Amino acid sequence: MNKVNMLEVDTKAPIFWVDMTAYAPMLQAAREAIDELRISHPESTPSNVKAVYMSPWKSHLLNEKLHPLCLHAMATAKQASKDFWNTDIDALNLDFMIADCWGVIYEESDETILHSHYPSDFSAVIYLEADENCAPIIFEQKLVVNPQPNVMIMFPGYMRHEVPQNHGKRSIIALNMNKIPSAAILAHTQKA
Repeated sequence: MNKVNMLEVDTKAPIFWVDMTAYAPMLQAAREAIDELRISHPESTPSNVKAVYMSPWKSHLLNEKLHPLCLHAMATAKQASKDFWNTDIDALNLDFMIADCWGVIYEESDETILHSHYPSDFSAVIYLEADENCAPIIFEQKLVVNPQPNVMIMFPGYMRHEVPQNHGKRSIIALNMNKIPSAAILAHTQKA
């Protein structure tokens, strides 16, 4: 087996943000989904997230109230691809699929250790609740992004990020998206 080496290149990796205030009912439904999942799946999922509660990785398959938010995130990824990379995902006969979707409720001193979501193409964090003094998300141990309620942050899945110890209320939906051939969606739909 060959030894794999890496050259690190200082690039401008994109972090996108979207104000979702106009989608308050969708965000409220997602917050309700976390509460419902906490009842139906009370055990917090073991992970690098050290929070009072983290729902299962595939929460979008367990609670339909997350579907509108997932669809919105996929449409946002397509729009970002078109606006910033001049890439029309639909014209390439590709689509996005939600690989994982989970909710997290952070309380005092909760945190998330440094990690990435590779091999996902895009990852997103949607802030449902974020007190003014709650913990930021820190990308590549350099860029600090302070959460704001009703905002989606989207970034390439390979970007390392962390959440230092939290203070105040902070609840999120996080998700991972992968590109897939559109034909795969048609084949899956025809089987259903």
